[in-house]
Amino acid sequence: MSESVLPDSDSNTFADDSIVSAYRAPWWLRSGHVQSIWPSLFRQVRMEEPAVESIPTPDNDELWLDWYRQGADRVAVISHGLEGHSRRPYVLGLARALMSDGWDVLAWNYRSCGGVMNHQPRFYHSGATDDLDVVVDHGLAQGYRAMALAGFSMGGNLTLQYLGEQGEVVDSRITGAVTFSVPCDLAGGADVLARPSRRLYMSRFINDLRAKMAEKARLFPDLISMDGFDGIRRFHEFDERYTAPLHGFEGARDYWYRASSLFRLKYIRVPALMVNAADDPFLSQDCFPDSRDLLGPWTTLEMPRHGGHVGFVQRHGDGWYWSDERAVDFLARLGA
Repeated sequence: MSESVLPDSDSNTFADDSIVSAYRAPWWLRSGHVQSIWPSLFRQVRMEEPAVESIPTPDNDELWLDWYRQGADRVAVISHGLEGHSRRPYVLGLARALMSDGWDVLAWNYRSCGGVMNHQPRFYHSGATDDLDVVVDHGLAQGYRAMALAGFSMGGNLTLQYLGEQGEVVDSRITGAVTFSVPCDLAGGADVLARPSRRLYMSRFINDLRAKMAEKARLFPDLISMDGFDGIRRFHEFDERYTAPLHGFEGARDYWYRASSLFRLKYIRVPALMVNAADDPFLSQDCFPDSRDLLGPWTTLEMPRHGGHVGFVQRHGDGWYWSDERAVDFLARLGA
């Protein structure tokens, strides 16, 4: 597998159509690694404090939600990335942009994220659509006439996986979805992040997960052990030892296959946008599906040359990133 999936031009041509991205990165940010790191160091988004709500799950656990309400009749549900939370700058940036276009926003935290440890041995994973379903049902129960879904990185995969599972029976009030930096091929993504050149990213993920699993081991010593954790360097070992057994998968490969939205895109039945930058250092080649046989009739892949992983930085006085503008524009065109 090559180190880069950068195309030869700004266009990405499929069997059925051609997509040209409008995103043009500032000249000093035309590196996937710089784009991926820059926002976490320098982006700040100021929002009023949300209304916080805890809702139960069917297995006696809980999910924590941040509500941004302004009396709108439509709501957008935002799902964050791996080891993220509902108040990361990319979540707040999109929430601010959507509110400016007349949406209420519900940003939610996965089990064990957002500073609150959940009660069950399980935590979260890329295919935990049962939890997203709880959040969607709760949001729709508030009486909104329309809902949109949005997700970043792992949250993008989760969003598309959910819509693919819903298929023809998706609630008619869900009008569409927009996702960014989606690792829709989990096995390939794990292989990419295992490269020596990605050690910085993997070290951060493993360090964050170490603290979480230590707390889980304290709460459930008969199920979870930290013995040998210091030898874990890749998702291959972490998912094999923790994610798969705690969530009912036979192993890491089984988990990656069953939780990869790549195999469910063709079943989606609402307009869905997946924006993956060609220089994203987290994504494998298979995260850029190039045929309608894979994408299905309702999913669109947009592949800017630059953008990194959850980057898409632009220098505007209002602080909006291009991904915020793209999401608002895409959802506005759906007429929700």
